[in-house]
Amino acid sequence: MLDANLKTQLKAYLERLTQPIELVATLDDSDTGRQMRELLDDIAAQSDLITLRHADDAQVRRPSFAIARADGSVHLRFAGLPLGHEFTSLVLALLQVGGHPSREAPELLEQARALAGPYRFETFFSQSCQSCPDVVQALNLLAVLNPNVEHVAIDGAAFPAEVEQRGIMAVPAILLNGAEFGSGRMGLAEILAKLDSGAAARAAAAIDAKDEFDVLVVGGGPAGAAAAIYAARKGIRTGVVAERFGGQVLDTLSIENFISVPHTEGPRLAAALEQHVREYEVDVMNLQRAQALVPGATGFTLQLESGAALRARTVVLATGARWRQMNVPGENEYRNKGVAYCPHCDGPLFKGKRVAVIGGGNSGVEAAIDLAGIVEHVTLLEFDPRLRADEVLQRKLRSLPNVRVIVSAQTTEVAGDGQRVTGLVYRDRDSGDSHRLDLDGIFVQIGLLPNTEWLKGTLALSARGEIEVDARGQTSLAGVFAAGDCTTVPYKQIVIAMGEGSKAALGAFDHLIRSSAPASEASRKVA
Repeated sequence: MLDANLKTQLKAYLERLTQPIELVATLDDSDTGRQMRELLDDIAAQSDLITLRHADDAQVRRPSFAIARADGSVHLRFAGLPLGHEFTSLVLALLQVGGHPSREAPELLEQARALAGPYRFETFFSQSCQSCPDVVQALNLLAVLNPNVEHVAIDGAAFPAEVEQRGIMAVPAILLNGAEFGSGRMGLAEILAKLDSGAAARAAAAIDAKDEFDVLVVGGGPAGAAAAIYAARKGIRTGVVAERFGGQVLDTLSIENFISVPHTEGPRLAAALEQHVREYEVDVMNLQRAQALVPGATGFTLQLESGAALRARTVVLATGARWRQMNVPGENEYRNKGVAYCPHCDGPLFKGKRVAVIGGGNSGVEAAIDLAGIVEHVTLLEFDPRLRADEVLQRKLRSLPNVRVIVSAQTTEVAGDGQRVTGLVYRDRDSGDSHRLDLDGIFVQIGLLPNTEWLKGTLALSARGEIEVDARGQTSLAGVFAAGDCTTVPYKQIVIAMGEGSKAALGAFDHLIRSSAPASEASRKVA
């Protein structure tokens, strides 16, 4: 099952085990069951601290396996094969059940241990989903830390009947005690915040008590991370407040144009960004959404949705962008019930079905090409009279027998039966006629919107809602700088965002040392 190189790497990792663990397999005669048997044999062979036992348990899914301790204190199971993006989740689960400590913040670990429970989590994932591992790993760790927590990670492709019966149409899908708990990427902090009703209030109180920052960065994507590092290296008091550290990079599958790095993946780059930022004296405040920016006599107050407020002498706005929605009837109603925005994550759930892709740019055409290898048929709809994707992508698309392209098509409605998508309605922009397509899924790929609504009336925004900046990253409000996909700077690329974030931080520092406002002790030392 595992090649020689992977076995060697796994053996090296498993040398970190400090206590024995048992793999308890409940298998069947399917191809997945056979592959699981081979995988477990390979794992058990890599460490003397791992034993494999087969059980005939009618109460659990087949094929599946548990990773257990001798004292029975851990309730953690994989149903289906944890390969692809989930192989890392499997390795981490083996290490953590075997006593290897987590790198999560000590306060989060203590909060996890204190949960009363009982909590029985199920997470449906797909092997191609780059958002799923964060959820699987967080819930696995929760099950390792707390005997009141159970977690089963389920490969949806291995259990299509259950996926259909339970209406799972997007991954990661998280169920708690049989009811919907959440969907989309979540880390341990986010999960604990939902389980611990007092966590948000405690976090808000701690944030509200913080001293004034010299530079406060709003946003934790590539631009925000670069700004934080450049500011911290100047020796000034620096903070980062972010809704989720990593930003949209977390949703990027493959990155092949980051100079000097031939290939990486979004979550891996996001983790590296956060690690780099935390190597400096940067106060990182995650899971916080900005609500308003209020100018003052000598600085600014950033009001958060949690009710807390932060004070800063200068601000760097790096709030990024999000997927643009169609804004048609039915879209929000059927989001995660057939309307999806990540073909890599959710595509496997539509195997053998008919889907549509909305958008004829590079993202839309790439999505249609990927989906064509999974689903029965893809219809691509483009608003303009022609596709806007690169010609090389268009040639590939035209070569596929199960793809239909409709141009000059304006989607007007998402149709459904109350539970899931059943089709869409579009208007032919040439004839004005309305048509319906019977479908099981709709993948929206029509570009990005800047996350700047909360800044309207505070500083100058373009007609598209982007923050207007000059060559130094300065906005229309003195002392406030901006960088990345939320600005008017063209070409929304990771490498450009990093450069703009660095420039904005340097601009903020230059503003600090030239400002007549009283400098902080750190600023006086640098100046």
